[in-house]
Amino acid sequence: MEKNLWRQGYEAVIGLDEAGRGALAGPVCAAALMIKRPTANFNDAHFFKILKLVRDSKKLTPKKREAIFQMIKKCPFIEYQYYFVSEKIIDRINISRATEEAMKKSLLKIISNKPKAKIMLLVDGNKKIPKLKFKQKAIIKGDDKIFSVAGASIIAKVKRDQRMKKIAQQFSRYQFEIHKGYPTKKHLALIKKYGLCPVHRKTYRPLKNYSVAL
Repeated sequence: MEKNLWRQGYEAVIGLDEAGRGALAGPVCAAALMIKRPTANFNDAHFFKILKLVRDSKKLTPKKREAIFQMIKKCPFIEYQYYFVSEKIIDRINISRATEEAMKKSLLKIISNKPKAKIMLLVDGNKKIPKLKFKQKAIIKGDDKIFSVAGASIIAKVKRDQRMKKIAQQFSRYQFEIHKGYPTKKHLALIKKYGLCPVHRKTYRPLKNYSVAL
């Protein structure tokens, strides 16, 4: 899809995706990954290697996600930004609005010095981001179809996993470094045993009958 958009005159394509929407604890993280339109004599082996490796982050092991992330960081034709929205804000405004906010903030960070560029946004899912001046398309399962969206999904997942490992150091008995806050059997068993901690999303249905542990 990116090639077709470049042929239509777009200077860059930005994929947007999130990680952590379905978790019971911790922030949601969104990432924006921008691919610049290549020059006529473009022949970057590093870029094409990334192109072959990038997949929906959920289909990659943590080790592979980290390796691809490191490759993306070194590619001159790719830019990225990410943004976290905390569990407290998620509880206050709901996860849909929090995800939109995270996507919008990551996007604004990446386009802050490109106010007049002709850019197309490709958003994972079935909803566009409201109140944006750029053209955009919402693509269901975009992280499984579109390179820029899949790349954004990898960045969001890697950065959120890193954040959850730091949170795990503060709340070690919940083992966030293992399940990253998702509703696994182990995580639910630990909640049942200890109650909630400050980073749990208190408004999520599975948690409404639990109190915060002292």
